[in-house]
Amino acid sequence: MRKVVYGAACSLDGFIATLDGKVDWLHWSDDVNKIMADYWSSTDTLVMGRKTWEVTAAMNPGSADAGMSGMQTFVFSRTLRHLDRPGVQLVSDDAGEFVRTLKKKKGKNIIVFGGGIFARSLFEADVIDEVGLNVHPVILGSGVPFFLDAQRRIKLSLTRCRQIHGGCVLLDYAVKHARGAAKH
Repeated sequence: MRKVVYGAACSLDGFIATLDGKVDWLHWSDDVNKIMADYWSSTDTLVMGRKTWEVTAAMNPGSADAGMSGMQTFVFSRTLRHLDRPGVQLVSDDAGEFVRTLKKKKGKNIIVFGGGIFARSLFEADVIDEVGLNVHPVILGSGVPFFLDAQRRIKLSLTRCRQIHGGCVLLDYAVKHARGAAKH
């Protein structure tokens, strides 16, 4: 079965962007480029919420494909009525059930793209299998949080911990699913 992976670069205090959406604090290096290339090569599907879609689309306003080239892309929204981008599908169904069905189909990993609100709904549905963090040596004090309350504790098992260039720490965790949920 395919894996659903939620990952991002974050500050030491758990933010993925400043309150105004800036990520100018991120440290890029050859290490990060290689890690990202491996990450994307194991992926063929992106799922994201409306807010992330709006940021992504605004960054690529003239692009026919605002998703990653060759990626199946799903945007979840209860307020949008249509998307004008080829290769990007609007979904208004329950995100947890939709992703649970996607996991059963053949393919590579499914990436949860973006921030905490949409990810929270997938944590609540217990469909996220892995969490990956590239923790940067900066404390922002406020911003867009990586995690929001999923209404339960989520146990994790460390699968990788590695220092990378610039004082960043790469952490990967397997999600210990709630009783029986991984078999859905």
